[in-house]
Amino acid sequence: MNITLNIVNKGIKKDYPAGITLSEVLKDQYPDDKKQYLNALVNNRKRALSYPLYFPRRIEFLDVSSAAGHMAYRHSLSFLLYKAVKDLYPEATLRIEHAISGGYYCLVNHIEIDNSTIAAPIKKRMLELVDADLPFLYHTEETTEVIEKFKAVDLCDKVKLIEEKGDIYTSYYSLDGTIATFYSSLVPSTSYLKTFDLQAYHKGLLLSAPRRTNPAVVAPKTDQPKLLEVFTEFAEWNRTLDISNVADINAKSYDRKVYDLIMLAEALQEKKVIKISEMIQEHKGVKMILISGPSSSGKTTFSKRLALQLQLAGLQPVNLSLDDYYIDREKTPLDEDGEYDYEHLEALDLALLNEQLQDLLDGKEVVLPKYSFKEGKSLRDDKTTQLNENDVLVVEGIHALNPHLIDKIDDRVQFKIYVSALTTISLDNHNYIPTSDNRLIRRIIRDYTYRGTSAEDNIKRWESVRRGEDHWIYPYQEEADVMFNSSLLFELPVLKPFIEPILKEVKHNSKAYVEARRLLKFLSYFRSIDSRKIPPTSLLREFLGGSSFSY
Repeated sequence: MNITLNIVNKGIKKDYPAGITLSEVLKDQYPDDKKQYLNALVNNRKRALSYPLYFPRRIEFLDVSSAAGHMAYRHSLSFLLYKAVKDLYPEATLRIEHAISGGYYCLVNHIEIDNSTIAAPIKKRMLELVDADLPFLYHTEETTEVIEKFKAVDLCDKVKLIEEKGDIYTSYYSLDGTIATFYSSLVPSTSYLKTFDLQAYHKGLLLSAPRRTNPAVVAPKTDQPKLLEVFTEFAEWNRTLDISNVADINAKSYDRKVYDLIMLAEALQEKKVIKISEMIQEHKGVKMILISGPSSSGKTTFSKRLALQLQLAGLQPVNLSLDDYYIDREKTPLDEDGEYDYEHLEALDLALLNEQLQDLLDGKEVVLPKYSFKEGKSLRDDKTTQLNENDVLVVEGIHALNPHLIDKIDDRVQFKIYVSALTTISLDNHNYIPTSDNRLIRRIIRDYTYRGTSAEDNIKRWESVRRGEDHWIYPYQEEADVMFNSSLLFELPVLKPFIEPILKEVKHNSKAYVEARRLLKFLSYFRSIDSRKIPPTSLLREFLGGSSFSY
């Protein structure tokens, strides 16, 4: 029996015998360049190239420049690293902590050798495995059998997660006899992973993958000591609470200990806000606090909580939003898709901003602009603003740390803060949680509830938002005097019941469906936590509602 496949990449439909694999279709369509593609969308669902086809389907092959293709490459590379570590150091435990410095920060624990000396031999073994062209094999078996196999090789972190999920059957991958779980499809074999690097980085290893924009080149290392310090601080604090992975959070959600965890996490955040307030007071002459961070980082609530601490110290915050300095919509620069690029620095009236900030610092009265997003232009009124002796400007916006924003203002009067939701727990030791997932979930809930924006529209827009962050925010985050982590250990289990029904509204034929389904699968590993125990001053209330602050 033949089936008709609609091959999107070629814009053709062709009949193939039922049971043919995606890999075989790919070889037929791209005989000279079959390794360009890493996996595929089959009716808008991600599939490995080993996936067999028995019915008519819509096929879109994905390369490393796509989000799903790049994820497949990264996860396959993580398995390659795990395999190399186990081959060389059988008693070691690999933990992939988080993304940083253009790569992924990893720790090899339970060995006496320092991580700085093992990068070279592990990389050598990884290259040997790439040359061997070993297949990544996909398996689906009864969960009880998979659990026993994982227990036998001491993958207890994965066992806990599998047990909590409670599925009858569980899927996993194997590579030359080494087994593991990675929560996306993998590439067909190790020979697809020729572009990578592994080097010593601080107390661990930095695993670098190719860039999506240039698959032939490894992303360059950019040293980010301040960001690493924040990640490390929170990771160590998590370990004192015996929390490293999602299974640890799930275990606490079964009893009242989870409410102790909520209070501890909230107290830690407030302690950080107080510490930042004290740092500002110690910097004599500060008259301007600049706060930046990527979308849905909680900058607004952080600013309000910081303002309370500054008032207790005798300082009076005067808020100024960079959004109010947008130029008229029709003058806004366009992005590569021909859409208005609101993330662009030149979408702001920089001349007016610098003039008014300097006037305020000089003690002059200023009429601040107010941008109307509805009308797409700046509005003015008769209300004036003036800084008194104990007043301090609090300037918030994505460009606040960009040195080109206010290059005419004296650095000595500025104090810079970077705010982001830096997720410090993982699904398991080999699967870290991207901070961008945390922020996207926050954003979808907030915009759906308060702005009437669907999950579909938000997901479609997210790629453009991320491009803007890559260009306008991340290059300047190390300019900050201090960094504030706005994520909370318990937040994803709290957000889960809010986000799931919203994501389920995304239709199967939508381009956003792939991402919506991925997020739903990701959230399925969390046990929900009741949001009613979240205090009204929590930063999370900015997205859930019920906050003591007005927005």
